[in-house]
Amino acid sequence: MNRLWVLYDAGCPMCSRFRTWLVEQPHLIPVTAVAAGSPEALRLLPHLDHDATLREITVVADTGAVWTGASAWVTCLWATVEHRDLATRLSTPVGLPVARAMAYAAAGLRASLTTTSVPAARPSGPTRGGGYADDCDGHCAPV
Repeated sequence: MNRLWVLYDAGCPMCSRFRTWLVEQPHLIPVTAVAAGSPEALRLLPHLDHDATLREITVVADTGAVWTGASAWVTCLWATVEHRDLATRLSTPVGLPVARAMAYAAAGLRASLTTTSVPAARPSGPTRGGGYADDCDGHCAPV
């Protein structure tokens, strides 16, 4: 394996923050973050279910291997210099549920940092959905 592509929901603030963190890490395997459902994603990875990549993080290797959910989060960590050991521990049958719980905790933290009301400065009317103050539509899933 020589390269990974990480498809993330560019419309989701939590996913975008994770993408920024990930690309700033020193890598053992080069990682390219691509907005899920974008023309670039469709061109690079035409064989994927691109609607599904908008619902959960998807990691694709140059070998054709595809990871989603908790396995995708662990694969992202595995590609980094600093977090490979953690990823190795989380990739075990005992560790993967921990990785899944960590992803849910991150999603819960994100939800606790947002509100369900629309701020007064924003125009009234329908939002993208989900009622999040940061305009996330709430359709992506951490795992």
